[in-house]
Parts: sequence; C-alpha cells; structure tokens
Amino acid sequence: MNKIKTGSKWDLNGKYVIITGATSGIGLAAAKAIAAHGANIGIVARNDAKANEIAKQINDLSGREAVVDVFLADMASQQSIRQVAEVILAKFPRVDVLINNAGALFQNHQLTDDGIEMTWAVNHVGPFLLTMLLLNRLKECAPARIITTASHGHKMAKMGINFNDLGAEQLYKPLKKLTGGPTVRYSQSKLANILFTAELGKRLEGTGVTSYCFDPGLVATNFNQNNGMLASATMAVMKMFSRSPEKGAETLVWLAETDEISHQTGQYYADKKVELPSVPARDMKAANRLWNVSKEQTLLTDRFDL
Repeated sequence: MNKIKTGSKWDLNGKYVIITGATSGIGLAAAKAIAAHGANIGIVARNDAKANEIAKQINDLSGREAVVDVFLADMASQQSIRQVAEVILAKFPRVDVLINNAGALFQNHQLTDDGIEMTWAVNHVGPFLLTMLLLNRLKECAPARIITTASHGHKMAKMGINFNDLGAEQLYKPLKKLTGGPTVRYSQSKLANILFTAELGKRLEGTGVTSYCFDPGLVATNFNQNNGMLASATMAVMKMFSRSPEKGAETLVWLAETDEISHQTGQYYADKKVELPSVPARDMKAANRLWNVSKEQTLLTDRFDL
C-alpha cells in the first residue's frame, strides 16, 4: 500500500471542494453531505439552471451559509474543461479536494469535438485533464485529495484496456454492439479510473496530495437513461436491486472527510475499506502507458510530468 507523510489532522471544515456530476445521484448526495460537514462546494455542471437550483438546495439543507459556487463546463469538451479550470484558478486561491464524479455510457459510437470516443472522453479523459489543470493549486493547498468515482463494473474489462482501439471502433461494430460492446467500453473507462488513481498516487508521493477511487455499488440513479427504451427498461429493473444515492455516496463522503486514510494513496475502496481490484487494474505498466496516452489525448506539455 502506498503511503505518504502528511501534517495536521484532516478536517473538512472550511475546505473548498470541487465536484463534477453533482446535479443528481451520487454526486448530489455527496455534495449535500460534504457541505453539512462544513466544506464549501464548487459544482462543475453543464446545466446552469439545474446547478443553481442544486446550490440553493445545498444552502437550505446545510443549516449554515455555505459557499456554493457553480462552474459551467461540458466534461466531453477539452476546451470547456480548460476554460472552467482557468476560471477556478483565477477566482479561488484554494482547492482542497477535487472529486471526479461525472460519468456516462453511450450506446452509440460518438466522437467529441476533440475526436475522442464519448464514453472514454467523459469518464476518463475529462477527469484526467481537469485534475492535471488543477494539480498545482491542489499542491499549494496540501494536504489535499483527489477522489474519482470508479465502479465494480471495471471487472468486465477482463482483457484490460485495448490501447490499439482507443476509439472503440471494434467495440461498436454491429455484432460487438449486440453482445455488449458499449458496456465493455464503459468498463474500460472505469478501469482507467483505477489505473489513473494508482499512477497519480505514485507520482504524487511526498507532495501531500493523495489520490483515491471507489466503487459506489449498484445505485438507483438516472444513469444510462439517455440511450433509448431498452437501456431505460434495463435500468428500471436494476433499480429494484439498487442502493439509494445516499448509500452509494457514503464511501465518497468518507474518503473526503475521514482522517483514517491520510497516510494512504493510490487505492481503490468499497464500503469504506480498501478493496483489491481486478488483475488488469493492478497492472502498473498499463497505468504508466495510460498516463502517457492520456497526455497525448489532452495535448498536455511536459510541464505536467510528475
């Protein structure tokens, strides 16, 4: 287990927390709970009206005058992510916790304006880019934390990430699509979350910035509701066996507020304890390769070498 040295006891009170995907589901439940612990919140969202309504809800529920800021960005657009990072860095001297929670699954093959397959872009490339752009600010505020929502579903990517098909063209071919290609693609992106967390934890050792990811379990949310009637019907059945968003957010909130993990980094958690992910998720050669590929896909310069 990777460990780091930290200073004083960890406490969320007064800290500034940036969270993506906080307008519904796990992210919303987590944002409310984290604000209740005394933190100030920055919500990164696409929908201005919805995000501002959530900000009002958090203020009403927190029982105090919490600072809740709204930042508009599309996690599928690198230009949008760069713009929101500039706004955050220009206006806010502190970022103590970054939570990469936004995620999606696209049943049809789509490319972003940057030419990257959409599921991969939203679930991995976007969080990678936002993390890298805010990393120096996190270092300045150390001890600081980076938390990414992964999934038990990463275990479906039994062969790991196919670096020879980063555009997922093979997975979206008609036969592959019928046999679960888009779901495998989603699983690969969640595997990427775990590998990114591990590599980031290794590269940040000694900086005071720690990296974590977690499995929220099967959660009843609006996830995968944008992919047609079959996907909606499947999710409706799954909801009968799912935990609530509040239950799904418990490990996320714990990772944000507990002092128990201050000397850990690069780990994968479930139900508030370290879990062993799949064999491909423990492949540090793949993690290093993913890091380099992600830099290429985001056009980051060598100044982001850690």
